[in-house]
Formats: sequence, C-alpha cells, structure tokens
Amino acid sequence: MTESGNYIAEGDFLLSLIPQKTPFVMVDSLAEYSEKHIVSAYTVKRDNVLVSKNRFSASGLIENMAQTVALHTGYKYYLLDRPAPTGYIGAIKKAEVFELPKVSQKLTTTVHILHDIMGVTLVRAEVTSEGVLIASSEMKTALAQ
Repeated sequence: MTESGNYIAEGDFLLSLIPQKTPFVMVDSLAEYSEKHIVSAYTVKRDNVLVSKNRFSASGLIENMAQTVALHTGYKYYLLDRPAPTGYIGAIKKAEVFELPKVSQKLTTTVHILHDIMGVTLVRAEVTSEGVLIASSEMKTALAQ
C-alpha cells in the first residue's frame, strides 16, 4: 500500500496488468512495487474455481504466486508505457503449502525477484495470512517471445 493507505492498483486497472481474466484471477490488489519485489493481496472468494470444501487449494496458492509475478511484469511494462508480454511458469521448485486458507481469508503475497535475465525470471514467493506463512515457493517464469 502507498503511504496514503491506498493500493497502487486494483479493479479494472489491476486486471489490465495481468493476462488472466475472470474467473481465473487470483490477485485483487497491488500493494507494493519495486524493481526487485512486489506485494499483492487477494481475498479468497467462494466462487473461485480453485476453492473446494470452503478452502483455497494448493493449486490456487501456486497460481496466486504466479499471478503476482505476472502483476510485477505487467506493472513494470505499464511504467515503461509498453504492452506487457504474456509469461508462463517454467519451473516450480521447493513449493510448500502449510495451510489451505478458508473462503473470505485475506492473503498477502510477497515475491522477491532473484534473477531476471533475457525474459526468464527466478523468484522466491511467500503467501501469508494474518501474519502467518501459509505457502512458499521458488519458481521460474518465462516471457513468450
């Protein structure tokens, strides 16, 4: 969040920054951005396609991390006044899920950019809820050429 307490991006503007479209959107606001990190937020919705038995699935948590990486790319290209390319998950390493969040639970996802070379980005991602780490991973994403 900015110093004024406002999000950098949410709603239609946020949706313009990522390639995913409803109903497959797993981020709902951009709270912090820098060249080397990003923080997104997402409140788990009952009608989310990756919710089962009132819980957000492990796949949903992984997708939330990947969409946070996409949000970083989208916002970076927005700042450069260029259209954002589409990216793909290239590899997931060390993915750990400690807890499946419930519907209506707010998630905060922090992604640290470890390396970004020639369209391939290596990141470390952590998802927390109410200050508790619930999932983490390292992943590589690649931009479509």
